Amino acid sequence: MMIRLPQRKNWGWWAIFATVVLTVVVLRFEGRRWFCECGQFRVWIADAQSNHTSQHSLDPYSFSHVQHGLVLFFLVGWLARRWKWPWQLWLTIVIEAGWEILENTPMVIDRYREATAALGYTGDSVLNSLGDLLSCTAGFLIARQLGWRRTCVLFVLIEVLMIFAIRDSLLLNVLMLVYPLEFIKNWQLAL
Repeated sequence: MMIRLPQRKNWGWWAIFATVVLTVVVLRFEGRRWFCECGQFRVWIADAQSNHTSQHSLDPYSFSHVQHGLVLFFLVGWLARRWKWPWQLWLTIVIEAGWEILENTPMVIDRYREATAALGYTGDSVLNSLGDLLSCTAGFLIARQLGWRRTCVLFVLIEVLMIFAIRDSLLLNVLMLVYPLEFIKNWQLAL
C-alpha cells in the first residue's frame, strides 16, 4: 500500500493542521487543562470576571483575538507578500499559537495577576486556546474581505465596545502588561 503525500496545493492547510496539533501538545505539556475544571462544556462565557473566563471555548476576550487576526492579516501580508494566502494564514496561526503558548507560561500568568485586573487568572484551558486560534483566524479572514480602511474601523469599534462592556480591550491589555498604570487597574476593578 502506497501512502500518498498531500497535494502541493494543500500543503498550507496541512501545515495549519499540524501547527494546531503541535500547539495542543505543547499546551498539554505545559500542564494546561483540556477545559474548565467544573466539568461542563460551554461554548460562550459572557462574564469577563467569571472563573469560567479563559476556560471554555469563547469569552469576551475572544474579540481581542479577532483583533489579533485583523492586525496580523496586514502585518503578515506585508512581511510575506509573495506567499499565497493559505501560507499567510498559516504564519498568522503560528504567531497566534506562539502567543497562546507564551501566555500560558507561569511568567506571563504571574504578570497578568500582578499588573492587570486579572487577579485570579490561572491561564487558558486548551479548549479556550483553540477558541482563541479560531477567533484569530476569523479576524484574518474578515480583514481579507474588508480591506484596510474598514478593518481599521472594525478594530476601533471592537476596542470601544470592549472598553464599555468589560473595561478592558486589546490595547489596554497590552498597555497594562508592558507599563501598568494603577489608575487604569483601579478603574477596571471598579465593576
